[in-house]
Amino acid sequence: MSIRGHISADCLILLGAALSIACAQPRPIDASKSVITVHVFKAGVLSALGHDHEIAANVSRGSVDAKAQTVELHIQTGSLQVRDVKGSDKDRSEIQQTMAGPEVLDVARYPEVAFRSTGAESSGDGSWTLHGNLTIHGQTHPVTVDVRDTNGHYVGSSRFKQTEFGITPVKVAGGSIRVKDEIRIEFDIQLAP
Repeated sequence: MSIRGHISADCLILLGAALSIACAQPRPIDASKSVITVHVFKAGVLSALGHDHEIAANVSRGSVDAKAQTVELHIQTGSLQVRDVKGSDKDRSEIQQTMAGPEVLDVARYPEVAFRSTGAESSGDGSWTLHGNLTIHGQTHPVTVDVRDTNGHYVGSSRFKQTEFGITPVKVAGGSIRVKDEIRIEFDIQLAP
């Protein structure tokens, strides 16, 4: 092969490498560093006797394609843990059982929560509004998610009603203490190196 042939082959290899970088592929998330936190708020006439709930889990798997502005996340429902700082160990255990049981998440029947984006709109420098489908409790419905890039972390939140997914908000003491229908989910997603 001539020198010209070697140069052409080398140029083709470099061009191919440059194109593969330019056409970014979905990047996997770092499951050990990506966390979702669910905030459930109290309501009812005796709500002062109750407390808000914080529930968290690592995202089990997912990917982000910044160029295509697509996101896919999966969370194992059995990995969600009640982290209420105001409750006792007994309270946290009871809340955990109720949350995992058939009245709420029914983790035996529905072992996964999933989000898949369907579109994105820029909402400023390093911020987006994602539209997508959230699957919880065996039901899939559209949600809107606010996202911003903060030093290489994708952080954000979304709000939705439990009843939209076939979950009846928990009530105690005849409904005088209950959880609100609307919950807030926050997340901190980091990409794998």
